[in-house]
Amino acid sequence: MSNLIPIERIENKIYLIRGQKVMLDRDLAELYAVETKKLKQAVKRNRDRFPEDFMFELSIEEFEIWRSQFVTSNADKMGLRWRPLAFTEQGVAMLSGILRSKRAVQVNIAIMRAFVRLKRFLSTHVEVSRKLKELEQKVGENSSEIRNIFEAIRKLMEPPPGKPRKIGFLR
Repeated sequence: MSNLIPIERIENKIYLIRGQKVMLDRDLAELYAVETKKLKQAVKRNRDRFPEDFMFELSIEEFEIWRSQFVTSNADKMGLRWRPLAFTEQGVAMLSGILRSKRAVQVNIAIMRAFVRLKRFLSTHVEVSRKLKELEQKVGENSSEIRNIFEAIRKLMEPPPGKPRKIGFLR
């Protein structure tokens, strides 16, 4: 069961959009082994289960950024005509109530594990940062070598310089 989908594959399909960790309908459909159209139809039939904090449609700007990730002349055939739905963790959990196949249940379990793993990673990063500040305050101005070490650690914790990651797939 746990080998159904590698957790890293799921983690690569979790995006940060509007400050929320989400998965797009297209990726979820692929994981559930259903057509995106069928997934959207099931959601549409159960719209009351998906309030705005569970699921939202990408704005036109967000969609254009996401769509620009695909360098293809067959955009219409790639399923890139319609703005995708973005599902938060709660929205993905709600999908398990409307997609009832055995695979859907197993995939949902794997996705929930990926979200939990991501939360743990992020909370560890925040905790390390907090402890680093505490240590730095205790050490104070006493040693330039220690200050250099703190500065090096802080640089390692910063996101890489350059353009922020765009929404979408990397091909």
